[in-house]
Parts: sequence; C-alpha cells; structure tokens
Amino acid sequence: MKIPVWKLLIFLHMRTIKLSGREATVVRAIGFANSMLGAEIQDSVKMESDDVVDTLNSLMSAGFVESIPYSDQIQLAEMPVTAFEVNPAYMHELKRALVRP
Repeated sequence: MKIPVWKLLIFLHMRTIKLSGREATVVRAIGFANSMLGAEIQDSVKMESDDVVDTLNSLMSAGFVESIPYSDQIQLAEMPVTAFEVNPAYMHELKRALVRP
C-alpha cells in the first residue's frame, strides 16, 4: 500500500504534545466541545485556585487553550468569570496526548 506524499509530510510536521498531570487534568475538564468558566474548571479538577491559574496560563502560553475574552495571561481574580476553550488547531494532538501513557 502506497501512502501519498502529502500525508507523510503532514505526519512528519505534527508536534508531539506532552502534558503534565495538571495540564492533562485541566484539558480533560475543559473538554473539546464547549467553553467552560474558570470556576467550573476549578470545581471539576479540585485544585487550589493558584494552581489552576498557573496551569491555565501555561496552557495559554503554549497556545493549547484560549480565554474568552482573549488574554495573554489570566489573573487570579479574573479566572472564575473567564471562559476557556481548547484551541481547535491543537484539538487532535491534545486528544492523542491525553490517551498516551
């Protein structure tokens, strides 16, 4: 079976995403369908507020998660009322990263 060249090029250029345990937990909590408020994320992951903010900021700086309204970084006071969603450009790679051992 021959594989088209364009499929090989796409496969070779894909990044392998490695998430920490906290990052994976937050991405799972946000999900891939809808946005989620920071307060809902914190309730779901059962982490301290500071840890949730740090994890969200690291995911946002990598481009894996976006805030609504857009912000480069989120502050502790803003987190509960800010919505977050997974960046659709990384959706497939993040799904793969969540199922890796």
